[in-house]
Amino acid sequence: MSDRKLARRARMLRFGLNIYPPYIGAGVSVQHISPDCREARVKMVMRWYNRNFVGTQFGGSLYSMVDPFYMLLLMQLLGNDYIVWDKAASIDFVSPGKGPVFADFRIDDALLETIRARTANGDKYLPELQVDIRDAAGTLVASVNKTLYVRLKPRARQAS
Repeated sequence: MSDRKLARRARMLRFGLNIYPPYIGAGVSVQHISPDCREARVKMVMRWYNRNFVGTQFGGSLYSMVDPFYMLLLMQLLGNDYIVWDKAASIDFVSPGKGPVFADFRIDDALLETIRARTANGDKYLPELQVDIRDAAGTLVASVNKTLYVRLKPRARQAS
């Protein structure tokens, strides 16, 4: 895919996610998606509607702010020849989020090369990725582990 087409997809993805009603309702905004779709930054502000009983960020909102990003970025980077799904996730709540929180996503060449190599013959690959949620001071609020399902579509597989 051309750099120009990927940059356009990045802009459209950011725009679409920022008008996505569940994200608006949770106070989530996509601050940045790099033109090459390898990096993203997401922010969630605390509002009365995403605050829990004890006055901190609601755990479900913390998870929702990071839920789709690795899947969406990989879908853009790998293209239409791949199936990419979220398979599993876990979240470790480390400290209370009492204000705006942020998550930064990065996908490097090594991950893309590994995915392509492990799926070349049609095998599924289950990469495990991690993202931290931090407050404005950089304090760790939560750590999320994601397992994705990636597989080359049958029409794109090499002959065995």
